[in-house]
Amino acid sequence: MTSHVEETLVLVKPDGVARNLTGQVLARIEAKGYTITDLRMLVPTREMLVRHYEEHEGKPFFEPLVEFMGSGPVVAVRVRGQRVIEGFRSLAGATEPTTAAPGTIRGDLGRDWGEAVQKNLVHGSDSTLSAERELAIWFG
Repeated sequence: MTSHVEETLVLVKPDGVARNLTGQVLARIEAKGYTITDLRMLVPTREMLVRHYEEHEGKPFFEPLVEFMGSGPVVAVRVRGQRVIEGFRSLAGATEPTTAAPGTIRGDLGRDWGEAVQKNLVHGSDSTLSAERELAIWFG
């Protein structure tokens, strides 16, 4: 087998931070065997969020999403490991917390809150290109 070490961005979103779930998310990342190489807590600026979610600009959920993500602290995590992009997305679970499998972050800790924007605790980059772009936004 060939080595495929990569880095990804993981965000603990404002709902995860507000519910004091950051430690559980980080523990799951480490228990999976991935390495946390950088971590910071910040309230993201609108500019950062518009850059991060640029592919969704113009969609009906864009403004509520940007507003939600800027509503409180976010924990940004640079994670490194073998196939970590695919691995973290599997660990996070399906985007919709109601249908996310038990054993995943969203399946165990998330639920539908009946609000205009989906609060699903975490974000993980979906490709190496996205990871590079997103890590540059959040870590410079």
